[in-house]
Amino acid sequence: MKKTVSETKLYRSELNEKILNSGFRDFNKFFALDNKAYIDGALPAKTKELMGLASSMVLRCNDCIFYHVDRSIAEGATREELFETFNVALIIGGSIVIPHLRYAFQVMEEIYSA
Repeated sequence: MKKTVSETKLYRSELNEKILNSGFRDFNKFFALDNKAYIDGALPAKTKELMGLASSMVLRCNDCIFYHVDRSIAEGATREELFETFNVALIIGGSIVIPHLRYAFQVMEEIYSA
């Protein structure tokens, strides 16, 4: 069963909260490190999110693709910027990325239409 954007966001939020409140501090350390990697620095946050998106597509992680499409749009990415990012991932990853390109495109359309 396909989850909606809001259902996916709720699922991620609820489970992340459980993980971060589990008492196992190494989870918190990794999440903090991951979060810090995407904040403004020498590269703007939007650029970093688009880099994360391309990497996630090549690694074929739909959960990661969802997150980075959502964050890229939140950071101001345009459709054209997303299309170019999708294309970089497709060129690097090859045809095996096509199913994930479909997923990324679907997520992008749902977020923009919400």
